[in-house]
Amino acid sequence: MHSIAAAPHIFWAVLFIVLPLLIVLFYAFTDKAGSFSIWNIVALGDYMPIFLTSIELAVIATFICLVIGYPLAYAIARSKPEHQKIFILMLMLPMWTNLLIRTYSIMALLDDGGFVNSVLMKLFGTDEPVLHIIGTKGAVIFGMVYDFLPYMVLPIYTCVSKIDKHMWEAASDLGCSPVKVMTKVILPLSSSGIISGVTMVLVPCISTFYISQKLGGGTFELIGDTIERQFLNGARNIGAAISLVMMILILISLAIMNKFTDADGEDGGIIV
Repeated sequence: MHSIAAAPHIFWAVLFIVLPLLIVLFYAFTDKAGSFSIWNIVALGDYMPIFLTSIELAVIATFICLVIGYPLAYAIARSKPEHQKIFILMLMLPMWTNLLIRTYSIMALLDDGGFVNSVLMKLFGTDEPVLHIIGTKGAVIFGMVYDFLPYMVLPIYTCVSKIDKHMWEAASDLGCSPVKVMTKVILPLSSSGIISGVTMVLVPCISTFYISQKLGGGTFELIGDTIERQFLNGARNIGAAISLVMMILILISLAIMNKFTDADGEDGGIIV
């Protein structure tokens, strides 16, 4: 009976997860004629600068999300229960809007003729844009932070909200200052949420392509852009090899996250 109930899920997983991964694996180790080849893997060395740039921007965006997200998650967890629902709703509300629309909204704000520059041009009395943001790495990082910040906040909020408040009080009664309560009690107990949040932000930041295309203005290329370009240009074998590297990075990230989160997944981790 259990196997029958699980059949639709198994069929879905095989059709849309296992089969695409096998197809990627096949193309990564074959040439255009379909013969076995490791040339695609060897050729990945030519794309090392793109890998490094993608990792660099992803790490910076993830760090900014952590710096912003942890205090925000902590503040939400410490607020009244009726207020927590409102804050979480406000945090998730932008996520209900399509990524394409959100990215174009950022462009409308940060473009040379956008809202931000229009205000600054009036303030400084000039006809030239004050800030040139679109087409820079800073714009891409801003887009990553804006789009993926909730993925950092929610796991941390889940962990912090489940910490017994009596532990905070006990630490204070034993002479711990607020700083020591945070560093000795709150941070260690919420470490699994931090690791989950870092992983959930870092992985999509590395693999993103639409944000970098629009906010980067085509001045540089990330891994996601390279994969898309390879498939559009018919070089699907190289594209599959690069995708294979991304799959390995994701699996490593998930393994690290599962190692440091509880097995029951109650701390916001992902169990695979």
